[in-house]
Amino acid sequence: MSGAAGMLSGLRVIEGSAFVAAPLGGMTLAQLGADVIRFDRIQGGLDHDRWPLAADGQSLFWAGLNKNKRSIRVDLDRPEGRELVQALITAPGADAGCFLTNFPARGWLGYDQLQALRKDLIMVALAGNPDGTSEVDYTVNPATGFPWATGPRNLAEPLNSVLPAWDVALGELAAIGLLSAERDRSRTGRGGLVRLALSDVAFAVVGHLGRIAEAQIESRDQDKDGNYLYGAFGHDFKTADQRRVMIVALTNRQWEALKRATDFHGSCETIESTTKVDLDTEAGRFEARELIAALLRPWFGVRTLVEIRQAFADTGVSWGPYQTFLQLIDEDPRCSTDNPMWSQVEHPGLGSYLMPGSPLDFVGRERVSVRRAPRLGEDTEQILADLLRLGEPEIARLYDSGLVAGPE
Repeated sequence: MSGAAGMLSGLRVIEGSAFVAAPLGGMTLAQLGADVIRFDRIQGGLDHDRWPLAADGQSLFWAGLNKNKRSIRVDLDRPEGRELVQALITAPGADAGCFLTNFPARGWLGYDQLQALRKDLIMVALAGNPDGTSEVDYTVNPATGFPWATGPRNLAEPLNSVLPAWDVALGELAAIGLLSAERDRSRTGRGGLVRLALSDVAFAVVGHLGRIAEAQIESRDQDKDGNYLYGAFGHDFKTADQRRVMIVALTNRQWEALKRATDFHGSCETIESTTKVDLDTEAGRFEARELIAALLRPWFGVRTLVEIRQAFADTGVSWGPYQTFLQLIDEDPRCSTDNPMWSQVEHPGLGSYLMPGSPLDFVGRERVSVRRAPRLGEDTEQILADLLRLGEPEIARLYDSGLVAGPE
């Protein structure tokens, strides 16, 4: 690996995965220096051709979630191929023997079978539900309650999110679970099976945010409220150049900054005298949210986004522009090489584009370099030689038999 070794240098993780959560968990570890090896079928996994696609048909989704990993292609339909993967998962080494997967944890990938080959195996098994039944982000999110609290007030149907937020949380928790188990193994010598279910992650977050308590204790649901912030003041405003910005005043400091920047003190006095609410409280600002928004709207309506940016610079106002993906890369310096998280990297067949590394910044330590996702099977030969200590004749035999394959 070029660049810094990374905090997890030396740790080896075998990944059997598809879609978002497990690949994201593996990439999180890989971008901190772990040697993460993803195995796939000869023809590629379920997510190898997932949208968005480049003009040549390559999956930008796959390229995005497999950075800094190594790739091996194996015929998983043959017993010999499955045995080869089992050998990779249970290969010797104090920092090896870690397996992350969202494949069904049974049969040849069952924990008991694998642990028989390596007693201190750590296996993190992701599932949809705790009982092992299927669930994906776009089916569990409707059950959380949030789609019924999202969207315009007059929308009579639930509104789902295109962001797979629960998959993201599941993937990051998978990485935390693996590192926790690995730390315990380093102290006790014991491995173990870590189970993590998507629905558990989603419903736990609903509970953490107080929504379960609100429903159970107060017997109420949150109504749809458009882009108003729940429980404080926050709303979107259209600018003179037809852009939109989001304004949030959670704290009194943010509220005072907004009043100063928009010369809103007089309007606040009018609202308080008329409604008898205390705008110095979150609850008061929430109660008066529609009046506040109505009186602030003209200020934004006569200013362009550039002028608003200038007016809010160094004021402490909490705000942000609504941006499309194109506007994000064209206008926002946080999504550019000005931010050390990003690197401009060449990917074969795709060209050069911005790739993010780990958002974690260990102060005083060099960041791990961003490496493009491997081509499917790009590292097959090296992995067989490094992990299983196979010689050239043995590797050639595996290739000739079609049991493994290199890059297309």
